[in-house]
Amino acid sequence: MARALRIEGAGFWYHVMCRGNGRQDVFTDKKDNEAFLKRLGALASGFHVEIHAYALMGNHVHLFVRTREANLGRFMQRLLTGYTQWFHF
Repeated sequence: MARALRIEGAGFWYHVMCRGNGRQDVFTDKKDNEAFLKRLGALASGFHVEIHAYALMGNHVHLFVRTREANLGRFMQRLLTGYTQWFHF
């Protein structure tokens, strides 16, 4: 079952959780964490997203963010697709 559609808006606060496929690990070592955080920081700046808290777990990540524009979906798509490509290559 798919999750309900997320409402996007400027100035909205979100708790976002992303899990590995089949609960597989997405962070296996310090290098993975650093790569994700580097990408997160760069994209947050470019998309005008404020990162207020994060937790990187072995098989998932939690983000608490505030958007200045209605662009959470595009931000997350770019973040997760880019990290997934980096992780698998």
